[in-house]
Amino acid sequence: MEARLNLFGSPLAGTLLKHFGAAGKAVSDSSLPVATRDLVLLRASQINGCGFCTDMHSKDAAHAGETSVRLNLVAAWREATVFTDAERAALELTEQGTRIADAAGGVPDDVWANAAKHYDEEQLTALVALIAIINAYNRLNVIVRQPAGGYRPGQFA
Repeated sequence: MEARLNLFGSPLAGTLLKHFGAAGKAVSDSSLPVATRDLVLLRASQINGCGFCTDMHSKDAAHAGETSVRLNLVAAWREATVFTDAERAALELTEQGTRIADAAGGVPDDVWANAAKHYDEEQLTALVALIAIINAYNRLNVIVRQPAGGYRPGQFA
């Protein structure tokens, strides 16, 4: 499979990705736990069917020490016992924020309230931004059919 556009060779795409990366850096510099960030990135990518990002974020999380059990259960997190209550709240907010077009009222208040029980205002800001950023990356990669499977951990660090 070949991508429809070469996002890695385009000057315009390079500029856009640089800005996306800067936004991501702000989230990385926040106090939102790394494990939570990794789970959010992976779950949104799964929902959006972004093979490239699913490949990247599962490999980066494993490289950072995340267990294969937890990575394999992200898609079925509701039935899994390996996630903390805070992580479950973040995963639910991720799903609701990613599937926003499916919910006429947007993210339900109870989902927000549950996340707010576990994360302070800075962490919530980082969580919302992370969900928005990964959804933008996912859409970019899905639209151009960016191939998956060849990512190496830390490749874009």
